[in-house]
Amino acid sequence: MNKKQVQRSLVISTLLATFVAWAGSQNGQEFNEIPLYALCVILGFAINWLAFIPAFRLQTEKFFDLTGSLTYISLTLFALSMSTRLDQRSILLGSLVILWALRLGSFLFQRIHKAGKDDRFDAIKPNFLRFLNTWTLQALWAVLTAAPALIAITAVERKEMGVLGMLGLGLWLAGFFIEVLADQQKTRFRKNPENKDRFIQNGLWSKSRHPNYFGEIVLWIGITLIAIPVLQGWQWIALISPIFVTLLLTRVSGIPMLEAKADKKWGEEEDYKSYKKNTPILIPKL
Repeated sequence: MNKKQVQRSLVISTLLATFVAWAGSQNGQEFNEIPLYALCVILGFAINWLAFIPAFRLQTEKFFDLTGSLTYISLTLFALSMSTRLDQRSILLGSLVILWALRLGSFLFQRIHKAGKDDRFDAIKPNFLRFLNTWTLQALWAVLTAAPALIAITAVERKEMGVLGMLGLGLWLAGFFIEVLADQQKTRFRKNPENKDRFIQNGLWSKSRHPNYFGEIVLWIGITLIAIPVLQGWQWIALISPIFVTLLLTRVSGIPMLEAKADKKWGEEEDYKSYKKNTPILIPKL
């Protein structure tokens, strides 16, 4: 990205977050006449921008993923602690988001601690604006992805869980199980010295080339379904969450980058060509 593109990205991210903060705050609770959900959005960006300062000075990305997880946890705990209308739905949504963030955050932190670095940041870290943009996008990622949970927790409307809520919980459990199992299978595969410089194609990875991403998309759809019954008016902006997650993982920073990296490394191998031809890129084959 050149300078103008980075500047454009920063502006768009900030404007999008501002709009979502306004929309998600409609029919929501307030603190000192300030919408509670809007405060969550502000807090999300503040955490990442503050973390960016030592990260840039030290030229390190080692606590980038950890900061992302802490952002989810902090926003959720803040919403729960400030809400005056906690109910079963709010507590469930908060618990599911925190559990997911704790699991994924610890997994990613251990991975980068073992690897020592993340190659994706090599060309980004020295550039102030590009590195700042990365942290800004992480804040936007947390704010948009967690929108259904945070909006529902801070909403005024309260309803029983109902069938839709239970369906959402079932989807979350399924997605969480798939994501965790896929990560564990890949970790075990990489620990085996015999698999050095090889690609994984067993377990869930024989059904999908990116089963962990499939699991993540499914669990956020589950979160959204749990939140839907209490959404009103502009609060329906919360539906941006599963759409954003899907687009991010399938069109931006997830699958495209990993597929390009895999093609460069194994693209000429017949086994990989066969695996790629016969294995769906995302949705597992039955």
